[in-house]
Amino acid sequence: MWTRGVIGVVLCLVGVVWIGQGTNVIHGSGMSGHGGYAVLGGVVIVIGLALIAWAWRIRRSRLT
Repeated sequence: MWTRGVIGVVLCLVGVVWIGQGTNVIHGSGMSGHGGYAVLGGVVIVIGLALIAWAWRIRRSRLT
């Protein structure tokens, strides 16, 4: 249960970094300035949020 939540948080953080690099806010890598990475970052954030929500729902169902 907690593993899904941790992976979800990590994916959200990775997604934020990818969006920053794809939109050229974060410089210094081959990903900087390529909009495709910003889109992929958004997808990764959505997957991360889904994992967090899934972990939260499982936790809530076990508590009741």
